[in-house]
Amino acid sequence: MPTIGQSKIMILATDGFEQSELEVPLKKLKEVGATVDVVSLEAGEITGWDKDDWGKAVAVDKVLGDASVSDYDALVLPGGQINPDLLRVEENVVSFVQAFEKTGKPLAAICHAPWLLIEAGLVKGRKATSYKSIKTDMINAGAKWEDSTIVRDGNLITARNPGDLDAFCAALIEAVEGGSAQRSAAE
Repeated sequence: MPTIGQSKIMILATDGFEQSELEVPLKKLKEVGATVDVVSLEAGEITGWDKDDWGKAVAVDKVLGDASVSDYDALVLPGGQINPDLLRVEENVVSFVQAFEKTGKPLAAICHAPWLLIEAGLVKGRKATSYKSIKTDMINAGAKWEDSTIVRDGNLITARNPGDLDAFCAALIEAVEGGSAQRSAAE
């Protein structure tokens, strides 16, 4: 049976990602043996936002145009105000997120990243959470918004903020393990 250590996970981000919301999942997923690709719009590096100023750069492993939904067992969308706002206006990003959701594989978004889920039309009628400042956006898009650390609705996993990262990563790992077990049983 496949395990998290045999999985391949994409973290999709661009400049302005919340530093901890990319780095913590990247570290925790690698610690459990997953292969993790940081994917962005362009090659090189992307720079995070750390509390109130620009943070550190992170190397981009792959450009989105060279990535395939079928290559990954889970998709992680870090937040920050800048990152998801830049990504949600990119048609290829929205299309990729929509295609990924159709696979039923874990799709995890934290903080402001649910803006991408809204743009992709993926929250209507689903339970979800987000950073408190986009609660109204979520509700207006049809989400059944909850002020909870983690909200899981099928393959969709959402969390509120950097304070929820441990629970967010644990839920993601559990979902990948569960999805791997389900795929294995179906094979």
